[in-house]
Amino acid sequence: MNDHRRRGGPVIFLSFLVALVLTVLPLPEWLRPFRPEWVTLILIYWCLALPNRVNVGIGWLMGITLDVLTGTLMGQYALAMSVVAFIGVTLHKQIRVYPMWQQAVSVFTLVALDQLLVAWAKGMIGEGPESWLYWMPAITTAALWPPAYYVIRSLHRRFQVTT
Repeated sequence: MNDHRRRGGPVIFLSFLVALVLTVLPLPEWLRPFRPEWVTLILIYWCLALPNRVNVGIGWLMGITLDVLTGTLMGQYALAMSVVAFIGVTLHKQIRVYPMWQQAVSVFTLVALDQLLVAWAKGMIGEGPESWLYWMPAITTAALWPPAYYVIRSLHRRFQVTT
């Protein structure tokens, strides 16, 4: 029997599905600017944990899915998520060994880059950030990184998700 089989595909899929639901879940108007970038957070985790399995292709697919779900300019999230995935996969060995606070700073940087690329794409069609609150998701996502990391890692281990 081959012990090198890929395992846990449904766990990865369901984690992205939950992130997509949390992304489109209605929130009160005052809370919307603080919504974490759930899909980006999940993408970063899996790119760091399983870079051979979750990478630029998955980033692009999740970005296109976000473009469709949110009704935005087609490709803006696909571009941003692909870049985030590329950086996550490229730097996974370094980021994984960082202490948790430094991982959170890395997540902040990746999410801010994601938001910058989306803002750039929106700027190309004459839309742009309306206020500084546009950048709040980078802060909330970084703040949620430690608990999210431990929850996803426990699922990763419990269901023995492998490359």
